[in-house]
Amino acid sequence: MKIEQIYTGCLSQGAYYIESKGEIAIIDPLRETTPYVERAKRDGGTIKYIFETHFHADFVSGHVTLAEETDADIIYGPLANPTFNAIIATDGQEFKVGALTIKVLHTPGHTMESTTYLLKDENGKDHCIFSGDTLFLGDVGRPDLAQKGAMTQDDLAGILFDSLRNKIMPLADDVIVYPAHGAGSACGKHMMKETVDTLGNQKKMNYALRKNMTKEEFIKEVTEGLLPPPVYFPLNVKMNREGYDALNDIIDRGTKKLTPEAFESLATNQGALMLDVRSQKDFMEAHVPNSIFIGIDGGFAPWVGTLIADTKQAIILVTPEGREEETITRLSRVGFDNTLGYLDGGMAAWKASGREVASMESVSAQTLKQQIEKGAPVFDVRKEAEFESSHIPKAKHTSLEFLNNHLKEFPKDEPFYVHCAGGYRSVIASSILKARGIHNVIDVAGGFKSIKEAEIELT
Repeated sequence: MKIEQIYTGCLSQGAYYIESKGEIAIIDPLRETTPYVERAKRDGGTIKYIFETHFHADFVSGHVTLAEETDADIIYGPLANPTFNAIIATDGQEFKVGALTIKVLHTPGHTMESTTYLLKDENGKDHCIFSGDTLFLGDVGRPDLAQKGAMTQDDLAGILFDSLRNKIMPLADDVIVYPAHGAGSACGKHMMKETVDTLGNQKKMNYALRKNMTKEEFIKEVTEGLLPPPVYFPLNVKMNREGYDALNDIIDRGTKKLTPEAFESLATNQGALMLDVRSQKDFMEAHVPNSIFIGIDGGFAPWVGTLIADTKQAIILVTPEGREEETITRLSRVGFDNTLGYLDGGMAAWKASGREVASMESVSAQTLKQQIEKGAPVFDVRKEAEFESSHIPKAKHTSLEFLNNHLKEFPKDEPFYVHCAGGYRSVIASSILKARGIHNVIDVAGGFKSIKEAEIELT
């Protein structure tokens, strides 16, 4: 028996590769299928099943393409309604993978089709569960994504309570929990940084699995403090339910080399969004005017989905040399398939063409300290919990994920300062503000970390 977690940090997502006696099952695969196919070839095995725990909202799964490439069956739990061919399993149905058995446990609540898969070893002993977004480590899936008609998030939370108590908690403490996501995912609130645990430990420390918890208490605690889900979530659900273009076709379209003239024309005449994914240092030194920065080496894909939102938006890229295909692939993971090309030769080619080059102003925390004493406005773009933990007393809180809804709050006629925790998010925010015509923004180098080191007064 081989069980391998394939974890993608950018998405805080875990896919799973299971092999026994030459038969292989994949659970919740990413969109790029080559790694699974090549791994199966190395093992001399055949991919037999592709199990989907639910219709994912935060990424586009690779189930459709992988099934086409391998002739494997796609399996969903009860109530799923995909538009492509799939086995819709019944609660308790079992599937053989070599000497192993995978049992379907219908666990609605996060979504109504959400399903946990219980793996039994060759001796029939319960070994592990692949819990999808039903049970995370330290948390459970948010119950507000599948509200339909008269069904509210409280209704879904109540259903989730029953699923956990009736299907998950009765399992033995030594059963291993393999969730679909870890810390950093927008699918839960309090996830642990660890990505594997025992069910017994989760029963002890996961607030949602308290033994004497009432359903009313569960509903209150699970729904309390939920932020609005990213706008792109329903679009990803639609793609996962209805299918999508092959990744190779998207890469072929997206890797078109663009001259500065062609790049500028697509932005000006076709409304393509200029996305610069280089380092924040390189972007701040020189970038194409009105381009947006979201660095490839940060939380790239989720921030693209959150801030650009429309998966149909045409995108043209400025990338580090040699990372064009990687960027397009990572965009496709969250459903952004409409990349039209990249600036051939990067900023060097843009400068050589004689076109205007923009830069971004930055100051140290020590300089910020002096400006605060003069009454300069400061904007904090960290998350609400970070801000509430500690912040500059007169700083205005405008969390990055909601920045586009608060553009009118930024000064138009005086300099102001923007910071996050370390600098990545504040440069994203500053690039958006500048692209919207708000040019008097100044980034604080090093973010809140440097602010604390400068001994600026905090509350």
